[in-house]
Parts: sequence; C-alpha cells; structure tokens
Amino acid sequence: MKRLKVISLLLDYPREVLWQHQHQQELLEECDNLPLLQIFINELCALPQLEAEARWVAQFERGRATSLLLFEHVHGESRDRGQAMVDLLTCYEQAGLVLNERELPDYLPLYLEYLSVQPEQDARQGITDIAPILALITARLRHQDSLYAVLFAQLLSWVDYRADSERLSKKVREESDDRSPEAIDAVWQEEQVRFLSESGGCDSAQQQHQRRFARQPAVQYLNLTSGGQ
Repeated sequence: MKRLKVISLLLDYPREVLWQHQHQQELLEECDNLPLLQIFINELCALPQLEAEARWVAQFERGRATSLLLFEHVHGESRDRGQAMVDLLTCYEQAGLVLNERELPDYLPLYLEYLSVQPEQDARQGITDIAPILALITARLRHQDSLYAVLFAQLLSWVDYRADSERLSKKVREESDDRSPEAIDAVWQEEQVRFLSESGGCDSAQQQHQRRFARQPAVQYLNLTSGGQ
C-alpha cells in the first residue's frame, strides 16, 4: 500500500534523495489524495538537509518517549524483547523482507515497509495492534510541536483508531522530558550500576552502548505475530 510505504520512507532518517527535486515530485504524486503528507514533504524538504537530520536525531534517538523501536515501549530492556524480535524477524523472512545486519526488526519504518506488502486487511490489523503506542507517541510529538506528529496521526486515521485525547494529553503534560542531558545522564548512571551488579563488569561498555535506556514502564501489550493475522 502506497500510504504505508511513503510514511515508512518519511519516518526514516532523512536521506539525501529526499532533497532531489525529481524524487520529491514522485513522492508528492504518490500522495495525490493525501494532502497532509504532501504538506509534510514540502515542510521537511524546505529545511536544509543537515538541519532535518539533526531534528530527526533529537526527536527519535534521545530518550525513549518517542523512540521508533516499538518493543522499547512494550518490553523495555527485558529479555522478552529478544524473543519478540525473533518472532517478528520470522514474519519478515516469510514475507521475503531481508534485513541488513544493522537493522532491528521492531524499527517502525521497517515494520511499515513489511505491512505495505501484506493484504490490506492484515496491514490494517498490524497498525491496529500498535495503535495505543502510536497514539501516545502522537500526543508526545504534538506536545513538542513536532512536524512528525502528522505521520503518526495518518496511521491512526487509516485504521479509524479513536484515542482518548484528553487523557493522553494530561499524561504527556505530567511526564518529564527524557531527552534532556540530565535525564539521559541519570539513566546511563543507573544502567551502569545495574548492569555491573548483574554481570560483574563483563563487556559493560559495549552493552551499555547497546542498551541505552533502562527505565520505562510498559505502555501496552503488543501483538505482532504474522502481521496481526
């Protein structure tokens, strides 16, 4: 489905190809009946590429609140996340989707790419399965006046998901900003103490880098088996 494929591309790290005029026009044509996506493309590409890249990193790579790694919102750093990754990877392989060694199966743009080649009913169910997570991220992005909020809202609209906006807004207003240097520092320090106590310090530097954040309550149960079938 074109919608999911386009949103997958736009949610990913901004690539140079987006700033090539011909590619922009092709994307806009793909979204000919999706004016909000057209507006997003125009606003994103109006930024200098380096600024767009910096904004993306600040939005999705610092803190977990708006992370694009789905299982961080469900399993955190628990061992259950590993098995969930394996199960999702199996779904991708069955669909003929090949990941490179640096890609994580629960990366939202990758999941959307997978759903884009599934039957529409299965794709809609796949979005519905993660809708509570998408709704919370949408509320957080809107609270931050992020350009990217519209992409998440488009996914929710496609499956006609109605979130309790008032409750989510209240929750988001009460949250602390986990992207601040102080918050990231505190989590790193806690992770170091916790991990050293568990492993005796074996490979701690590498694993601290891979396991950046240790503390976050689970948001919702997530069913991602067979694309929501």
